[in-house]
This record gives sequence, C-alpha cells and structure tokens, in this order.
Amino acid sequence: MKTLKNILALVMVVAFTVSCKNETAPEVKTVETDMAIKTEKVLNLDANFVKSEFTIDGMTCEIGCAKLIERNINKMDGVKSAKVDFNEKIAMVEYDEAMVNHTSLEATVTKSADVYTVSNMKTVKEFSAKKEKECDENCTMACCKDKTEAEKEACAEDCTKACCAEKKAKAKA
Repeated sequence: MKTLKNILALVMVVAFTVSCKNETAPEVKTVETDMAIKTEKVLNLDANFVKSEFTIDGMTCEIGCAKLIERNINKMDGVKSAKVDFNEKIAMVEYDEAMVNHTSLEATVTKSADVYTVSNMKTVKEFSAKKEKECDENCTMACCKDKTEAEKEACAEDCTKACCAEKKAKAKA
C-alpha cells in the first residue's frame, strides 16, 4: 500500500512538472478574415457632386443607429459627406454621381441592419435641414415663418449669422 502511494505521488509530481510552462513569451496567433481593410477613401475633387436626401425608418437611437448609418455611408468611395439626422429621420448625402447612386446608398443603409428602410429618396439642390437653420437678410429663419413674433424671436436665438448678432446687439442696447 505504501508503495502504491509513493508511485502515485511520483506520477503526480512528474505530471505537474511536465505540464507547467516555464516560457514567458506570449503566444501569437494569426487569424485570417475575409474583410479587406480599406486604408484610403477614393474621392475625385473634379467630379460632379450631387446631393440627395432620403428618409430612414427603423432607427431607434441617435448614437447607435443614426451614427452607424452615417459612418457606413461616409466610408463609401465617392461620398463627399453624409449626415443622418435622427430626429428628422433624414439622411443628407453629397456624392460623386459617377461612383455612387441611389441604389448603392439604399443598399448601404439596409446592410447596416435589416430593420432600416429607405424611402422618399430624391436629388436636391440644397439640403432641407440647412435651409431651415439659415437666416435671411431680415434675420428670420425658415422654421419661424408661421410663428408669432415671440416665437420668432426665440427661434432667432439659435441663429449664429452676423445679421442676427447685429440685431441681437441692437435689441439689448
């Protein structure tokens, strides 16, 4: 019995000794992926750039949904700029029409997640969201056109153009 215990103890010591690693160098593993890493976005500054707007349904949050779609569209070759407004559920994209079209834009949005759908895609001269925020020569904003005077003044507070700054300074004096 004592001999059996000694043999078992010897086997355990040998097993622990052999199984322990004394190497301090980290193990390096190489993982191959199908995804190609893009290093540079192709953009021809002499190209004919057009602007498109479209509605995106299915977004549930600004940071996760809207920013994901915006980032994916901005990664496309030929896209000069893209902005997704979560509150308005609208995307505004400026792109090279030789490299990007409405179909490829829609495909990029729907590839971001299956729940996103694109509708009302149209080519525009100016983005509608920009027009509403701009002041005209009378320091009024398009978003204020159907409001009372008090509401118009509150709306003008958001305006940063020089015409508004001058008008605000005169009003305070």
